[in-house]
Amino acid sequence: MTFYELSVITNTGFPYYHLHVKDPPKNVTLFLRFFDFSEDKSDPVLNLDPVSSFELNAGLVSALFEFARNLDKKIEILEFNSNKKATHFDKDSKYNGDVLITTQTEPYLLHKSVHQKIKLMYNLIIADKIPLDSALEILQNEEDLILDILMDKEARNRIQTNTHEISKLGNNLLSEMKGYGLNGICITSFDLSPIIVFGKKYSLNDIDTILRHIGIFPEISPMEWIYRQSYLSQEQIWVYIIKSGVGPTVNDLFESYFYLLFAEPQSYLGEFPGTLAAKFNQILG
Repeated sequence: MTFYELSVITNTGFPYYHLHVKDPPKNVTLFLRFFDFSEDKSDPVLNLDPVSSFELNAGLVSALFEFARNLDKKIEILEFNSNKKATHFDKDSKYNGDVLITTQTEPYLLHKSVHQKIKLMYNLIIADKIPLDSALEILQNEEDLILDILMDKEARNRIQTNTHEISKLGNNLLSEMKGYGLNGICITSFDLSPIIVFGKKYSLNDIDTILRHIGIFPEISPMEWIYRQSYLSQEQIWVYIIKSGVGPTVNDLFESYFYLLFAEPQSYLGEFPGTLAAKFNQILG
């Protein structure tokens, strides 16, 4: 599980909707991501002198820090945009109202993919309810749709439909490459949420821990791969990340699977990641 909470509020602080998906793991750093679906009504930034600017920032930071700590959600990092006008991922979109959607997630998720999920949820459910301060409550079928989007229902269903064939292939490939240091294979959704893991060495919870230790993931083109170093219980692991180029399309949003390979340090897998991707793609494409 990679999403833990989701909230829909207005920029003025009206609390329209909150969804508790699952209790977050203990002693783990999580991200609270903000997605702005509001009209840009911002005034020009005031040119403050250094002393005034410092005083305003000090008040903001101390208030946020103390408020979060009282909620047992201690803030360790705050990220700000520059004072230049921020652009949405889709610059031509025109949003009506003042909707702000936040979600608490695992830090390793691909932010652009998370944004696409939240935008899909906004377009299908939230947009028609503006203004939120007088809107009807979200219905059960709408909440079910939100969960389906967050949890990658279509991607999971496709794997479940092909469970026998894909598991047989995954385990055969592991046996074939075990002598070359390959210890596990995982398939994730398009935001890197783990769906299924092959091999006995790592569980889905282990995959979460391994991915948390990698950091920032770059953009990857379909059928290309990168590798990163990580660790689990002080054991170093090489992680190969392959973008499949196949996956379900949900309301015009294409959701490409990722294939992850977990290998011993200094392992040489050669062109095997590409071979594995091609074979998995024959089943899931």
